[in-house]
Amino acid sequence: MDELLALAPAPGGTASQGIVVRSKLAGIGGYLPERVVTNAELAAKVDTSDAWIRERTGIQQRHIAAPHETCAFMATQAARAALADAGADVSEVDAIILATATPDQAFPSTAVRVQAELGAGGFGFDISAACSGFVYALSMADSLIRTGAVRGVLVIGSEVYSRILDWTDRGTCVLFGDGAGAVFLRAGTGDGTGADTGILSTHLHADGRMGDILYVDGAVGRPDRPGHLVMQGREVFRHAVTRLSETVAEALEANNLPQSAIDWLVPHQANLRIIDGIGRKLGLPPERVVVTVDRHANTSAASIPLALSEAWHDGRIRRGQIVLMEALGGGLTWGSALVRM
Repeated sequence: MDELLALAPAPGGTASQGIVVRSKLAGIGGYLPERVVTNAELAAKVDTSDAWIRERTGIQQRHIAAPHETCAFMATQAARAALADAGADVSEVDAIILATATPDQAFPSTAVRVQAELGAGGFGFDISAACSGFVYALSMADSLIRTGAVRGVLVIGSEVYSRILDWTDRGTCVLFGDGAGAVFLRAGTGDGTGADTGILSTHLHADGRMGDILYVDGAVGRPDRPGHLVMQGREVFRHAVTRLSETVAEALEANNLPQSAIDWLVPHQANLRIIDGIGRKLGLPPERVVVTVDRHANTSAASIPLALSEAWHDGRIRRGQIVLMEALGGGLTWGSALVRM
């Protein structure tokens, strides 16, 4: 740790001797609830059909949490899987940053609930940035590592959207699922070039003027509100295509990399049409775009780490490859992260 602190730049300065601290993705893990709900099962309860859902979203099924599969429970399972994948002991965890829009409680944070379950030290806190939450959390963790404040960070996205859905609204209830994904970041070093491994850059944005096109109608102390997700789907779709294209270009420009340098796109899993559109803009064939929306639906802040975990553990994503992650969510919030595995 002392060696890394010595390499960390002073405020306003640069790292010594051209060496920089990098956040390395040491381990990746995920957790999905046992219960699977198909489109046909939903069609028996609301005015929809399997064909209608597939045509508009690409979704075929989703996982729905049981009562014991809380946000904290799923986050803990994903965190343990990430630590095991990294071969890391819980003593290496200096911080836990957890992205969620569906915490089990207003406070304490879900992150400290996970900390207690793991028996970890350090500190923890939650981030609320809706579907962009994992990218936001990854950026915060990267900043803490780069400044030398911590050496090992669990970054988790965990969501139980089934508990905030209006199950009579076919425009929203068919879109979401539950689950959790996590990565364990370790501090390492690089020379500050695009050839480094680890997180190369992150890019975060928000526009609060768009807050009313995707939100949850409820809050603590407002029993008059149902607490359900509300969405203007067409407006969200329109902004997603524009903003995600911009942040993808931003990430490439920041690292002086061409589109051809990207080995894998791991996007937020909201809608297959949006995913296909971004893939085409990057010139990536479908087989280099990780898609889980068909089986997971939209798991909000959990969608990117769950997709990353699947492609990592089935051998598609390998060490040395460049992965681009991007997401847009309520706020509006959006962002991207570029990582060399």
